[in-house]
Amino acid sequence: MKTTETPAPVPAESGITVAKIETVAPRPRPEKREGGVLNVFSHGILVIWAIMVVMPLVWAVMTSFKDDSSIFGSPWSLPDKLHFDNWARAWTDANMSDYFLNTVLVVGGSLIGTLVLGSMAAYVLARFDFPGNRFIYFLFIGGMSFPIMLALVPLFYVVNNMGLLNTIHGLILVYIAYSLPFTVFFLTAFFRTLPTSVAEAAFVDGASHTRTFFQIMLPMAKPGLISVGIFNFLGQWNQYMLPTVLNTDPDKRVLTQGLVQLAVSQGYKGDWSGLFAGLVMAMLPVLAAYVIFQRQVVQGLTAGALK
Repeated sequence: MKTTETPAPVPAESGITVAKIETVAPRPRPEKREGGVLNVFSHGILVIWAIMVVMPLVWAVMTSFKDDSSIFGSPWSLPDKLHFDNWARAWTDANMSDYFLNTVLVVGGSLIGTLVLGSMAAYVLARFDFPGNRFIYFLFIGGMSFPIMLALVPLFYVVNNMGLLNTIHGLILVYIAYSLPFTVFFLTAFFRTLPTSVAEAAFVDGASHTRTFFQIMLPMAKPGLISVGIFNFLGQWNQYMLPTVLNTDPDKRVLTQGLVQLAVSQGYKGDWSGLFAGLVMAMLPVLAAYVIFQRQVVQGLTAGALK
């Protein structure tokens, strides 16, 4: 691109001849995409991570529809036909239906109790100043760092002396105590991000503390409740150590115990197709819960940063 510069006119009597000066404007340099290499690298890592996570799940679901000979003969091929009898055999013969029902009862009861008790404790610690507030809060934080394996022996004797050994409600109480520290820690930080003006307006209108909490503050904390509920659901559904120690009754086993029992009882003859079917049965509720509530989980995790 050329531009022409014309100097100011000079009086004619001066006798000076002025020539036009042509200058060439520099060409605009192409803009470099900032962070292009970093974006490609990060997306590549995410793709590799997604493959590492999804492939074992897909392979387990695919294997659950094969027969035993196909599992060992062609483990990476698609099943020749869908063997739904694997699922029926695992559900009935391996007693996975009983284990599934016990797990739903234990996890459902403990999840409700954990969310109710944890939200009430977190609301008080986040909204009210009283002597010992910080001390109680740090006690819950300390409970997160305490290894559960160190408490198994005294916990066994405590539960046994209370007459709760090998019972569904005894396991529910233990699960609630196990999950409360993280729940209180998570929800205390979440309640602190909620606006105080709404609660103050409710108090001015004559609402009690109980009504304000259950009808106003608790619905506002729905994203946080769903997030911490998903985390507790994952931990309680996959819990193996606690039910192994506190639940030795074969009729009250949960899914994790049932899968181990199914693998051990096979010996060398092994019903591998039934084992994979039972494994997929145990995974499906967890995957379904995360797929349904994934948006609420993200909202609950990022709510504190949006204040």
